[in-house]
Amino acid sequence: MSQTASLPRPNPSVGSYAAMLLLALMWGLSIPVTKLGLITLPPLTLTALRYAVAVPLMFVFVVGRPRLPWRAVPRLAALGILGIGIGQVAQTFGVVATAASVGTIVSATIPIFVVVFAALRLRQRVSGLQALGLLAAFAGIALVASGRGEATSVTSQTTLAGVILMLLSSVAVAFYYVWSVELCERHGTVAVVAWSTLFGFVALVPWAGWEMWHVPFTVTAVGLGAGIYLGVVVTVAGLFLWLTILRTVPARIAAGIQYLQPVVGVAAAAAMFGDALGPLFILGVALVLGGLALTVANRRGA
Repeated sequence: MSQTASLPRPNPSVGSYAAMLLLALMWGLSIPVTKLGLITLPPLTLTALRYAVAVPLMFVFVVGRPRLPWRAVPRLAALGILGIGIGQVAQTFGVVATAASVGTIVSATIPIFVVVFAALRLRQRVSGLQALGLLAAFAGIALVASGRGEATSVTSQTTLAGVILMLLSSVAVAFYYVWSVELCERHGTVAVVAWSTLFGFVALVPWAGWEMWHVPFTVTAVGLGAGIYLGVVVTVAGLFLWLTILRTVPARIAAGIQYLQPVVGVAAAAAMFGDALGPLFILGVALVLGGLALTVANRRGA
């Protein structure tokens, strides 16, 4: 090992911690803002608006980079359809049928599924602590789905179908992350993210067009604002801020964002929609976050 490689990495600066807190806020608000947008816009329309805003901004960063080889197109197209056509669409429909607080907690399982898929892909054994973390997280989801207390409004209602859709979204997005690692090593992170997002958006457009033609909706400032927030702040700015953090902060510290996001989301859901957080819900949140801690923290030793 070289002398440079053996030197300890510097401690994160105040600016780095501020960036991590900002990202937790940006991403933590994702589900509540989606819920807000769905009040006036149907699911596919809101999702299409999000990526109609995000795609042009992403390609600003692609300008001047090497051209994507044709042989990479089929995989990136499939990646985009998986991440957006399944992952994000399932999430948006799931948010329709769950309270924002519940959707936030279920979506917090994405890092857990990332660990599972990475272990399967690399033929790594899932340790006892990781298995315990998985069981705790799923037990927590069951409590979260049933333990919120009385729904105070239509936006606070949760159905089993909604929870299942949110879980499907978490699985699809986690597999998207694991699969994209290999492609990013070959073609670069910016190119993979931009092109896969474009392909996913193109696949979504016909379905969103059908929905806009058949489902009545009203274009409001709130709906447009939600789509713009999701496209600019969550999808584009959040991604590049996360990549910047990973270059300047040790991964074990950066992973702390995964624990802050659901806290932000649940607090925002309670403030925005009056979600009632009963004792079983609180216990479920603790189990999900504890399961996340066990599963992710043990990755280094797996």
